[in-house]
Amino acid sequence: MRTSLLLVPFAALLATSAHAAGPEAGRFSLSLTGGVDVPVGGDVHDGAVAPVPDLGPLNPALAGVAAELRIGARDHERIYGQATTIGLELGYGLSDSAEVFGSIRKTMTEEGYVQVGGAFVPALDTELPVYGTFGDYEALAAEVGYRHYFGTVGFARPFVGARIGATRTNGIRATFDIPDAGITIADAPFYETGWSATGGLDLGVVMPVSDTFSVTLASGVRYVGDLKDDDSAIGGLGLASINDTGSRVSVPVTLSARWDF
Repeated sequence: MRTSLLLVPFAALLATSAHAAGPEAGRFSLSLTGGVDVPVGGDVHDGAVAPVPDLGPLNPALAGVAAELRIGARDHERIYGQATTIGLELGYGLSDSAEVFGSIRKTMTEEGYVQVGGAFVPALDTELPVYGTFGDYEALAAEVGYRHYFGTVGFARPFVGARIGATRTNGIRATFDIPDAGITIADAPFYETGWSATGGLDLGVVMPVSDTFSVTLASGVRYVGDLKDDDSAIGGLGLASINDTGSRVSVPVTLSARWDF
C-alpha cells in the first residue's frame, strides 16, 4: 500500500512543462528522501543443530533431561519485513547528464518475532517449538556515488547510478523462548554495533517542477555486508555459528524532493 502511494506523483509530474531543474556542470543539489526498503535476501541468522546434554541450567525442573536444538535459518524478510528509509543527499553536477553525490541514509524497522526452530527431547520423543524475538533493526549508511541521466534537459529524465560506502548497524539483542519447557533466554546479545561495507545500484526518473525544484522517484538494489556477531550468551549452547551472518539485500522505493542551487 505504501509503495503504491509513492507512485501517485509519477503520472502527474510526467506531464509538467519544461524546466531546467536537474544536474548542471558546477551546480549543487540538496535532496530529502523517504520511502520503503524491502528485503529480498540475506539472513538474520543461520541454521544449526546443537545437542544440549542437560536442560537443568536453563530450567532446574528439567535437570538431567537432554535435548537437541534444531535451529533453522531465518531471513530479513521473515523476521523484520519491510523497513522505512529516510535520507539526505548532496550532489554536484559534472554536466547536464552526470553528477556525483554523497548521502546519509537511515533504515529502520521494529522488532521481529518468529519461530526459529525446535528442541527435540528424546525422553518425550517430541520436538518443542523455539521462538525468537529480535530487537529493532536500525542502520545508518554513508555513501558516495555517480548518476547518469538520459533524455532532454527540462523534462522528466530517467537515470542510472551506483553507490558505495559503509553502514553502521545498531546492536541487536534477542530473546529465545521454549514455552512448553518453561525456558527463556532473555535479552541475549546477538549482534554488536558495528560497520559493514555497503553498495547499490539505482534507477529512477527526475521530474522537474520549477527551475530549481524537482521530484525524484527511484528504486534499485542495496547490499549491506555481514554484521559483527556476539556469542557471549548463545555460544555455550553450541549456537555460536548462527550469527556469523546478518548481511541484507533489499529493494528500496523512494520519493525525493530536490533543490538545485
